[in-house]
Amino acid sequence: MLKLLGARQLGGRDVAQILGVLDADPVAACMVAARVEKSGIDPRMIHGELWSRGGPLESLCYAGANLVPLRGDLDDLRAFADRACRGPRMCSSLVGRAELTLPLWEILELDWGPAREVRPDQPLLALGGPPICRPDPAVRRVRMHELEQYLPAAVAMFIEEVGVDPRVNDGGRSYQRRVANLISSGRAWARFEDGEVVFKAEVGSVSSRVGQIQGVWVAPSHRGRGLGAAGTATVAESILADGRTASLYVNSFNGAARRTYARIGFEQVGTFATILLD
Repeated sequence: MLKLLGARQLGGRDVAQILGVLDADPVAACMVAARVEKSGIDPRMIHGELWSRGGPLESLCYAGANLVPLRGDLDDLRAFADRACRGPRMCSSLVGRAELTLPLWEILELDWGPAREVRPDQPLLALGGPPICRPDPAVRRVRMHELEQYLPAAVAMFIEEVGVDPRVNDGGRSYQRRVANLISSGRAWARFEDGEVVFKAEVGSVSSRVGQIQGVWVAPSHRGRGLGAAGTATVAESILADGRTASLYVNSFNGAARRTYARIGFEQVGTFATILLD
């Protein structure tokens, strides 16, 4: 009967099944698992809601700043789209396994209009053993007093990767807070040369089983030196040392990045898709 009524917001009685679903697909579900494992499913704590149509074992979707479908068939995706369209759009992107995200977007596009960009083929990569290339000993965690030095590199990476300036709406205050939070939690890494960041990366999400690397960037003047592979290997090595799998996803058209991650030993375990919205 619940399936006939459409998608519902999940509650406390569903937590055990939700955790089971997330644990069954730990690499793809890392972004959501990191929130739920730390804070439960209170929307105020995880900055979003978890939806299902019939129960988490059958279907599951996270709805916050990102819309992340985690499990379900086409009818479930239609129910998620229907619930997402009931009020003002809250998310700025859809992201997740391509086989779920792309069909969900096909339904939502009818109401939400064209996307700013659709990235339909993003290899989801994982590293479960030691890097096969030498890590960079000069790459280290960024310290809080280095925020002003680190921030320009973070902004440059964001513009290059997402195509918009994260400072446009509020002068960059919210983005700076986000970067500062990553630094304070020990999840921002960099190589400094003469006081400038020449390599950076962050561990954007950390669940009990996976650390997801994001924001890998090498200063244009320093590209071609192998800093991307060696630096990312350092970050991955730290994740592995904590007993987790290192993961990331990359655009299929970014041949240079894909070769870099292959040199480290990352292997594809799935395919993500991202839809960026205006």
